[in-house]
Amino acid sequence: MTSSERLAQPVLSNPRAARVREYAKLTRRSARVKAGLFIVEGPGAIAEALAAVPTSGLRAAFMTADAAERHPEILDRAAARGVEFRECTDDVLAEMADTVHAQGMIVVCDFLDVSLESVLDARPRLVAVLSQVRDPGNAGTIVRAADAAGADAVIVTDASVDLYNSKTVRSTAGSVFHLPIVVGVPLMQIAADVRSAGLQILAADGNQPAVDLFSVDLVPPTAWVFGNEAWGLPAGDRDLADTAVAVPIYGRAESLNVAAAAAVCLYASARSQRQ
Repeated sequence: MTSSERLAQPVLSNPRAARVREYAKLTRRSARVKAGLFIVEGPGAIAEALAAVPTSGLRAAFMTADAAERHPEILDRAAARGVEFRECTDDVLAEMADTVHAQGMIVVCDFLDVSLESVLDARPRLVAVLSQVRDPGNAGTIVRAADAAGADAVIVTDASVDLYNSKTVRSTAGSVFHLPIVVGVPLMQIAADVRSAGLQILAADGNQPAVDLFSVDLVPPTAWVFGNEAWGLPAGDRDLADTAVAVPIYGRAESLNVAAAAAVCLYASARSQRQ
């Protein structure tokens, strides 16, 4: 039996079918929030979803015959989890996918976020907070950096980009499935709650006055706050932190991209906490 013959039949071929139109709505944030569902696109992200998400949270799966021949390993993983991919045409997949990078397959998945209370009850030592981060690529890259640095959680404020935007999900390179993520909480509440849980709050901010990153005590449990890619942290957000911290610039660059700065800060904390 070929890989394409392992797909569930009959072939879904009508882009205007009710089921297709229902999932196509998930390209809009309002529809995602209403349904509590989002689209996972491409073999890399789908492999991570199949490994991490409970089977009950994987609501539907679609794949073209060509993709099945190119990625039999995805069908193997799905079969091991009891998840069945329905065969669909390229036109149907294009209708449901949000980008041209779906690579012939999508999965419809339940929202992943958890409560802030549950994260703090687990006594985290390193947390990344995204405050007014609006660019999906930067947001996803910070989630990926937090995962790589061994952070215990990521918190995305109500003023930041939608975590379930397809570009954000893709930019996490699967890390969205690896660590607890809180969404939609105001920064003022986050600051109060994480401080009560015993974490120091450090604001990554290149503006002066700010303390040099490598002169700060990074051993205690820490919540790092990262701001907007264009204008950084507003004064009100900065004032909620215990200390404003700047990554030193040794060369001629004017500044660091927020995702690059986040990676430096998170790894500095991770290294200090592990020594």
